[in-house]
Amino acid sequence: MRLASFNVENMFDRVKAMNLDTWAEGRATLEAHQELNTLFNEGVYTPAIQARILKLLADHGLLRRDESEFFILRKLRGKLLNRRPGGEVTVVAKGRPSWIGWVELKTEAVRETATENTARVIAWVNADVLGVVEAEDRTTLRLFNQSVLPAVTAAAYEHVMLIDGNDSRGIDVGMLSRGDYPILSIRSHVADRDDKGLVFSRDCAEFEIGLQSGGKLWVLVNHFKSKGYGGQTANDAKRKRQATRVRALYDAHVAAGHDYVAIIGDLNDTPDRDPLAPLLSAGSDLLDISAIAGFQDGGRPGTHGTCTAASKLDYILLSPKLFESVSAARIERLGMWGGKNGTLWPHFDEVKAAEDAASDHAALWVDLAI
Repeated sequence: MRLASFNVENMFDRVKAMNLDTWAEGRATLEAHQELNTLFNEGVYTPAIQARILKLLADHGLLRRDESEFFILRKLRGKLLNRRPGGEVTVVAKGRPSWIGWVELKTEAVRETATENTARVIAWVNADVLGVVEAEDRTTLRLFNQSVLPAVTAAAYEHVMLIDGNDSRGIDVGMLSRGDYPILSIRSHVADRDDKGLVFSRDCAEFEIGLQSGGKLWVLVNHFKSKGYGGQTANDAKRKRQATRVRALYDAHVAAGHDYVAIIGDLNDTPDRDPLAPLLSAGSDLLDISAIAGFQDGGRPGTHGTCTAASKLDYILLSPKLFESVSAARIERLGMWGGKNGTLWPHFDEVKAAEDAASDHAALWVDLAI
């Protein structure tokens, strides 16, 4: 069977601030979104909080109207602001109990060619079990499977599953599998907490896959905290907590006698850095498919952007018994543009510009004799 992982970067609609040329361009917008909604949840709006709310609203075009280039200010009940025509704008809500509302990130349609190229990557990889990262929701994933895959002459998957995670931007983790590999169960960890609070930025979704041999394959699909916005120290600490929790889930499977366990997805860090140490430190029994003899990486070890070693973000990690069954593995970049001029590696003819790319991430696949 073939197991694969692919960060599809949304299929039909994507947050506008995440659809710019670089992460840096949208960083301030994403940080403001997080900070505003955090401030809105305060029980009491002190003068300092009121001043900060007004500053963020002004900086992002929401001081005098409820919609800007990247944001929508949603107000369901109560009143947040007093906007005097031509005059001062003040915060009139006393705190969270005074009103119900939030600031929402606007989305825009993903270019049609890019969506079709996402389908072409999935068709080319032709995995039996495919973990997807940054899918909008199950309805969208199901429609993509039923409508777009057949449009590029690819067979739709029989099993489609996704549970909405903790990220309000519609970047969830899910699973597609063939009829011979049914999804027997799913465990979500959106509510997992440690002494610092909520662990997962999105989810660590555990899928139990039935095998033709009668055995079971457990696939833990992840999308760790990104480096795209926020401070490095806090981001690193968040990823370390996530890796620690995933390690505990993996160890629980091993203790239960599960031989076939895979951890896949976008871990948003390189293997040499401390945040991923719980999974990849020396002596860990988890094995990266890049360690397989004959692993095909096209001369570039990375999976994102220009695919240098510093941009290895996506992984398929295998338990020892699963690693023993590997016959082949590869990084697949045919849906990526490849540098400023698109010349760093071969890609589909339909990828004629960066805007046509299926994703900024490569897909990964591994063949397993199980």
